[in-house]
Amino acid sequence: MGLIWTILIGFVVGVVAKAIVPGKEPGGFIATVLLGIGGSWLGGWLSGMVGLSGRVGFIGSVIGAVLLLSLFKWFNNRGGSA
Repeated sequence: MGLIWTILIGFVVGVVAKAIVPGKEPGGFIATVLLGIGGSWLGGWLSGMVGLSGRVGFIGSVIGAVLLLSLFKWFNNRGGSA
């Protein structure tokens, strides 16, 4: 049951992050789930680095996913112009 919740929450976090970041986002369901899961991991890691607990809520997960998606877009645009 834990894997199903991870996928479900990852999808919701990924959808919210894609709605926040402007522009067209690549990827379908699997990319959205991976974005959300990665965002949750990044949010937890960053909160631990600034001295907060390693556990983050929904907002921290979305912030991490927005950062990941923004970095992905930045690297994609940077590589395309060279």
